[in-house]
Amino acid sequence: MVKKTITVFTPTYNRGYCISKVYKSLLKQNNKDFHWLIIDDGSSDNTKALVQTWMEEGLIDIEYIYKENGGMLSAHNTAYDNISTELNVCIDSDDYLTDNAIDIIIKYWRKYSKDNHAGMLGLDIDIKGNVLGITFPENLIDVKFSDLKRTYKNLGDKKFIYRTEIINKYPRFPTVKNEKFPAAGLLYRRIDKDYDLLAINEPLCVVEYMPDGNSKNKISQYKKNPNAFAIYRLERMKLATDFLDKFKNSIHYVSSCLIGKRKNIVSNSPNKFITILSLPFGLILYFYIMNTKRKGIIK
Repeated sequence: MVKKTITVFTPTYNRGYCISKVYKSLLKQNNKDFHWLIIDDGSSDNTKALVQTWMEEGLIDIEYIYKENGGMLSAHNTAYDNISTELNVCIDSDDYLTDNAIDIIIKYWRKYSKDNHAGMLGLDIDIKGNVLGITFPENLIDVKFSDLKRTYKNLGDKKFIYRTEIINKYPRFPTVKNEKFPAAGLLYRRIDKDYDLLAINEPLCVVEYMPDGNSKNKISQYKKNPNAFAIYRLERMKLATDFLDKFKNSIHYVSSCLIGKRKNIVSNSPNKFITILSLPFGLILYFYIMNTKRKGIIK
């Protein structure tokens, strides 16, 4: 079998009711130079049987890996351990590719990529075709993940495509016993220090937020995974380039430590002075998280 150029990987957990959207979008691709890797994060529904029927159809290249439930980013770790193609992109089980996304990605990469590029960054759209956030400035070629908010004030989702050899230069997402690590952005920020991304002003992925999605239950995640969030915020403080970013992440770090009953909050911080300043604000955030009836995102 000829080796493909890109792996589309899909972490899934009990999403048998919607993952077929990903499959159908892959069937529509005019360029079949891809491998679909499904990481089943411990599903108990009909996902395995569904995927088996698709594999038997033999219409596209599919690989299925089942693992014990460990959360979205543990599934990312498993995917990265099993990807051998030049490029990779994550398409969630409730999203799907635009009809010519694979062709756009491969052609753009072949034409514009340089050694300083870790991958590409394309547009996400909603089911009505509206771009999430804003498009990139005209003639922009190189961009960093951290630029999206800091420079371009872009709060919308974007689709990340990475070179597999670059991904493998960096540590996998941390694992915390009985908890789930919260944010893929940690890896992107690490890569940001050393590489740029190519900006693609083309819609690549259709995003449809589901009622059981992570973004709908952020407060619950803070409560269930305090140690994982504390580790994440420690890393964010180390990677932050300005005071405000360090201070904001320190507030969240303090709050997560309080929720998880972690000791040595200040002594474990990479910036003790900022953490001391953030203690009262972290305490306020802790009480808010523990008492609010909201479910939405606090960033």
